[in-house]
Amino acid sequence: MKIAIGNDHAGTNYKKAIAAHLESQGHEITNYGTNTTDSVDYPDFVHPVAEAVSNDSVDLGILICGSGNGVSMTANKHQKVRAALCWTKEIAALAREHNNANVLCVPARFTSEPQAVIMVDTFLKTEFKGGRHKDRVDKIACS
Repeated sequence: MKIAIGNDHAGTNYKKAIAAHLESQGHEITNYGTNTTDSVDYPDFVHPVAEAVSNDSVDLGILICGSGNGVSMTANKHQKVRAALCWTKEIAALAREHNNANVLCVPARFTSEPQAVIMVDTFLKTEFKGGRHKDRVDKIACS
């Protein structure tokens, strides 16, 4: 699976752990995030991930910042992106099953690295249920 990953300074260590984990499983990772903990502006790293998801050059995206809110809000400005802010594996599963989320947003300051890796695994393994959920998802886009 092709996965784009992006992060700000709060998510650098999480990004490294998640990317290494996913690469060990054979996934192809494109890193759009910062590689340092120096303060940066998260939208600069979110837009390339969201664009890659929107234009189907990757299968899914992962974004990481302190609260997860900034990256989620920014990614959701892009057409065809359904970015879900998740802090448990159960929410990550529901985001995929019910909302067909294609970008997982991780709040680094409110989850542990092991918890984030579990959420990523859950997000990647969970399939969209379709059915009544598809009807709802089809109503999300504004244009």
